Amino acid sequence: MFSVEFLHVIREYEYTEIVKRFSPGVRILEIGGGTGYQAKRLTEDGFIVDSIDIPDSNYAGQLEFPVRPYDGRNIPFPDGSFDVVYSSNVLEHVLDLPYLQAEMKRVLKPGGYCVHLMPTGAWRLWTNVAHYTELLQRLLGLAPRLIPKGFSKHALSDALTVFRLMAGTAKHYAVVPRHGETGNALSEIVTFSSRHWKRHFAKQLFTIDEATPVGLFYTGHMVLGPRLSLRERQKLAKWLGSACVTYVVRPA
Repeated sequence: MFSVEFLHVIREYEYTEIVKRFSPGVRILEIGGGTGYQAKRLTEDGFIVDSIDIPDSNYAGQLEFPVRPYDGRNIPFPDGSFDVVYSSNVLEHVLDLPYLQAEMKRVLKPGGYCVHLMPTGAWRLWTNVAHYTELLQRLLGLAPRLIPKGFSKHALSDALTVFRLMAGTAKHYAVVPRHGETGNALSEIVTFSSRHWKRHFAKQLFTIDEATPVGLFYTGHMVLGPRLSLRERQKLAKWLGSACVTYVVRPA
């Protein structure tokens, strides 16, 4: 089940990989800052950071860094303000991505570049599998309560309530929700692939300097969570695919 602590372990691992792409002292714009956790970490490591996110972000009330609200389209900074534009698991949630990418180009200094951490088709595939695995976990957790503790009216009523709860849970999990703004949970296996994103960046006139798997396996559901170590997740990534890829792109 969901664990904020485990999520921070994953994000910290990804941070140590991402920070290698930044030169000392650069000014960074983070798009989709969330709680501001990574912006705070970047600041602690000596970078100059501004972070923006939409005002109704899920993390708006949990800020660890002054994340500036914006409208999701127009970046509220002058032309040529930043050396790097950075995002982590954000671009797939942007409906009009070409417009926002034009804005990224506008606020980059000459010679500036973008670093984007993106979920992969492998992540989408295994998240689909984990969706129904989590359903099974929930149903098995409720199943013992189906057996009435006696034959009283109250005991039979409790068993019926559990049955209804199980039926409602199964209905809730019937369809895997999409993660991004377009398509569905199956089409995202293709649209989250490196091949798809490379074509997209090229179409938006970005030169692709790097597309490197982060090398960590995880899904959108915490079926195993902290019970699976980072080392084990690294090994699984070699066989099942990395959950994320780091793209380094610059205006062509």
